[in-house]
Amino acid sequence: MPISTPAEPRQSAEPQGTYPLVVVSNRLPVDHEVNPDGSDAWRTSPGGLVTALEPLMQASDGAWVGWPGVADRSFDPFEKNGISIIPVRLSALELEQFYEGFSNDTLWPLYHDVIAPPSYHREWWDSYVAVNRRFAERAASAAARGATVWVHDYQLQLVPRMLREARPDLLIGFFNHIPFPPYGIYAQLPWRKQILDGLLGADLIGFQRVADAGNFSLAVRRLFGYPTRGVAIDVPDAAGSRRVIAKHFPISIDAASYEALARRPDIQERARQIRADLGNPGTIMLGVDRLDYTKGIGHRIKAFGELLEDGSLSVEDVTLVQVASPSRERVGTYMALRDEIELAVGRLNGDYSTISHTAISYHHHGYPREEMVALYLAADVMLVTALRDGMNLVAKEYVAVRFDGDGVLVLSEFAGAADELKQAILINPHDIDGVKAAILRAIAMPQNERTRRMRALRRKVFDNDVAAWSASFLRTLTEGAVVRAGVPDKLAEALREISGAPTLLVALDFDGTLAPHVDRPEEARAVAGTREAVQRLLDLPGVRVAFVSGRALVSLQHVAQPQSDVLLTGSHGIEVQLDTPEIELDLVAAELEQLDALAGVLDRIAGTTSGTWIERKPAGLALHTRLATPQDGLAAQRQAREQTEQLLPGLTIREGKNVLEFSVRASSKGDALARLRDHTGADRVLYAGDDVTDEDAFAVLREGDIGLKIGPGVSLAGYRVRGPGEVTEVLRLLADFRAGASDSAT
Repeated sequence: MPISTPAEPRQSAEPQGTYPLVVVSNRLPVDHEVNPDGSDAWRTSPGGLVTALEPLMQASDGAWVGWPGVADRSFDPFEKNGISIIPVRLSALELEQFYEGFSNDTLWPLYHDVIAPPSYHREWWDSYVAVNRRFAERAASAAARGATVWVHDYQLQLVPRMLREARPDLLIGFFNHIPFPPYGIYAQLPWRKQILDGLLGADLIGFQRVADAGNFSLAVRRLFGYPTRGVAIDVPDAAGSRRVIAKHFPISIDAASYEALARRPDIQERARQIRADLGNPGTIMLGVDRLDYTKGIGHRIKAFGELLEDGSLSVEDVTLVQVASPSRERVGTYMALRDEIELAVGRLNGDYSTISHTAISYHHHGYPREEMVALYLAADVMLVTALRDGMNLVAKEYVAVRFDGDGVLVLSEFAGAADELKQAILINPHDIDGVKAAILRAIAMPQNERTRRMRALRRKVFDNDVAAWSASFLRTLTEGAVVRAGVPDKLAEALREISGAPTLLVALDFDGTLAPHVDRPEEARAVAGTREAVQRLLDLPGVRVAFVSGRALVSLQHVAQPQSDVLLTGSHGIEVQLDTPEIELDLVAAELEQLDALAGVLDRIAGTTSGTWIERKPAGLALHTRLATPQDGLAAQRQAREQTEQLLPGLTIREGKNVLEFSVRASSKGDALARLRDHTGADRVLYAGDDVTDEDAFAVLREGDIGLKIGPGVSLAGYRVRGPGEVTEVLRLLADFRAGASDSAT
């Protein structure tokens, strides 16, 4: 999809380029080669990221910024396969300090749960900052006004903030390809706040797993105190606050291309030859990894060795093929790991190999993709025993290749792929007995079970391939950049489809959705025509309408003046009025005590800070700082947050513009929507909202539902419109479709 740019981009004093889409990564999508005559040549890299982004960048006239893989050499920009290539020069010293040092001997082990001890050196950090700034400068000079810039991976975590400071007009995304560690581990990093601040320069931060995104948000709360709501983080800026989304987008592979290779007769013949060369054992097990301490290679060798030792397996029946491609061979930890693995392989082969059968066929080098596909076809069991892995695409490659429906995947639960590939045999690689049991189970698995599992695995891999991954990330990032007037055609099509549901729930936020935002909240009113559109829906059989608000219900009733049939939820779901005349709010004694304690804290703060006041709500209180000076307001909010977290650690805290809201009962609009769905028995739901709190509701929508975001900004909603006027138009259109469907049925 071509990349759109904002209609009114923010101003920038920096020089601007011409590219509407700029990708920034440590390495370019091309590898440098030298021709026989000494001239430079460039070969397209075979990686999945290149495969995913190449068509998009060609359609969008995109540019790729990265290091060309050669130290101490400068290259002019050039074009390759329809993509503009912008090389960034790195010196040999910078490779040592920025790449081998800070990136791979500080961040890599830290982010992989300190499986190996990280090293902290200030000169490495200084180099990391300098190189990140160079990448940011090249991207800033290449990007057109209002362009989209997508930054990749842990080597460049400072680039988003540097870009935002240089070019505030840009839309910035970041994707972290490796895990993000729990706070207790991350907090060890001396430059922990600088890294977080660098990442928070982005509009959208993508992670491999839900847990990684959660770890990041927790670190932001602990170190900065910024409010987080689900996947949304409110980051203060000169305009008040800016919304950042931190969400998981599990990466994948070009599954179709792997299957196409596997179907080639020459590769199938090569697979048969591999089995013959190994002595045609009954079972071939395969491990394919970079030689890295995170991959658990030693654990699988140990488990296999014990199975040979206790007689559960024999080398005549089972062979393990281990491909361990070279990695970071100048880093001491990796040198020691190679020695350790090769010693273990040698000992096991010496103890158990025979003249005709080798226990482990070990290969310390990489192979072209065709040879890897042949190995996947030849292998009966794929062993992925990573101790910590962002995703592990090898697992997905094995599944994509097995068009024959055979093969068994044994997969570590600590690899990101385990979140999706649940029909694999999942293991804890630290549990050697458990790994041994999984190996025996995989070898003995009946054909029908192997086929059933592999069919399910293949559906998951092919439905969520690398093209779907990149499209999902960029759609989430870019669709909030510009919102046109009217109802988009795709939204109209979705409304037509949902209108035929037996029971339809239309759930609507109020402020910013049905009513424009106003300075005095008590004066908010829905735009003209909204009440009539709601009534048309209420008059149709099988349709329920609900208002879902952060306001107290008394306030919502005052400003919305809802019809009696409209279901109401207020205070982010804490108050409800569902087909009853009374408002339901059942605070227990402990919650009432918390309210009293909270009131004491906030009253003391408001009493000593000019321009602040307390708003009392049914299940909480809000500290308003709009009339205080910016410095006093921030200080009052910081003091309130610190004191309440110490005294009442279970409180729910939400931050808005010049307001900090505390609730004694944890609830969200997502909880409210789930309750409304249960109450109405709705088959389909339309939810519309404009605020960060509405993201909780979008997050609980199901397949076939419609999430409608009002206005710009990154969102989980599948559709968006410009403002409340369009929402009324959407309600009318839905009523037309529903009425038409009813007429057709009669």
